[in-house]
Amino acid sequence: MKPVIALVGRPNVGKSTLFNRLTKSRDAIVADFAGLTRDRHYGNAKHGKQEIIVVDTGGFEPDATTGIFKEMAKQTRQAVAEADAVLFIVDARGGVSAQDHEIAKYLRRLGKTSYVVANKAEGMTESSQFGEFYELGLGGVIAVSAAHGQGIRTLMDQVMAPFAPDPDAPEPDEGNPGAIKLAVAGRPNVGKSTLINTWLGEERLVAFDLPGTTRDTISIPFERGGQKFELIDTAGLRRKGKVFEAIEKFSVVKTLQAIESASVVLLLIDAIEGVTDQDAHIAGYILESGRAVVVAVNKWDAVDEYQRELVKRSLETRLGFLKFAALHLISARKRQGLGPVWDSIAQAHRAANCKMPTPVLTRLLLEAVQFQTPKKTGMYRPKLRYAHQGGMNPPIIVVHGNSLEHVTEAYKRFLEGRFRKEFNLVGTPLRIQMKSAANPYADKD
Repeated sequence: MKPVIALVGRPNVGKSTLFNRLTKSRDAIVADFAGLTRDRHYGNAKHGKQEIIVVDTGGFEPDATTGIFKEMAKQTRQAVAEADAVLFIVDARGGVSAQDHEIAKYLRRLGKTSYVVANKAEGMTESSQFGEFYELGLGGVIAVSAAHGQGIRTLMDQVMAPFAPDPDAPEPDEGNPGAIKLAVAGRPNVGKSTLINTWLGEERLVAFDLPGTTRDTISIPFERGGQKFELIDTAGLRRKGKVFEAIEKFSVVKTLQAIESASVVLLLIDAIEGVTDQDAHIAGYILESGRAVVVAVNKWDAVDEYQRELVKRSLETRLGFLKFAALHLISARKRQGLGPVWDSIAQAHRAANCKMPTPVLTRLLLEAVQFQTPKKTGMYRPKLRYAHQGGMNPPIIVVHGNSLEHVTEAYKRFLEGRFRKEFNLVGTPLRIQMKSAANPYADKD
């Protein structure tokens, strides 16, 4: 499971700059789920071979009681709660403030593994210049400049050291061999736990008619028609008697981790709410992770014909990039339309692990070129010679030839369509990689 690192601190200390530096991108998943504002961002980062989820937060005022500052503090507390380690960002040039002391007091009380990171420290080489930050009571101070990239490797070496894999550790338990790991993902209150309860035929997960009433990810062994599954409810399981406390505990991180550990993801959409930005964000993460996916629209019995048409149109426009996935219209509460969902899950799993022989791939490639040659770009016309499989889950097809860097995205989609049709690749992303042969005359005069 990827470790989670949260960035906290008062406003304008460079949290977002450090976030962008670590993730090497300005793109992030925005946690605009029900009841949350748009100030908590999630991104993927790598340190060596270790993968990390980084959480950026807004300015933190632990004792805020009103307005937007209260909401920002609420989000930051959630980010800290779901993190494995916290980077407490302070301003190396501005020094310690009263707000820094309040944040440090909160982190000490929580007992979370925390590191004081003095940002904007470019040109500051004397350790005595950071002495005042030791009074925060969180141990040593790590000086960095997020804007210039200074000290970042030293920082991450120290933060990631506890998460380094132990070479002497036993191999991780594979759990249920042969089982399909199925993650049920979606926004809060779309009926994820209700659906799993219906499948299991018992109240194994607590379902409650409020968003975010469950906490951590939970895996449940299940068997249907001789096929073993591990059902993963990405909202998780709450403790009894903690309903109202748990309303604020919906964890985006647990959803992202569950998606990445799953073999197949069932993306659940709320027919009453329609397809929202949050649904598109989750769908995009599923696609980016390369997971097989099935889309189900829940609460279909609760909407009229007009709303059904709106939902169908929004599926085409907002989730058009998941056209390869099977779509089902269901009601978890009334047990309607659930049977075919299992068939699509099994089909998506088979497609994600499909074996594609090199002779067949090459024949399909040459037939496609004969039917439609790739577009000429300047002096170059790409020449596609042969193809082979480069991986599974998701399937990867590697195409070899010359000048393949000039193959257009439209032509890649054309090839994808022909490969999908031949191997019946329904429910899985398909990645096509172009590999050009080296030019033997490139280094000659």
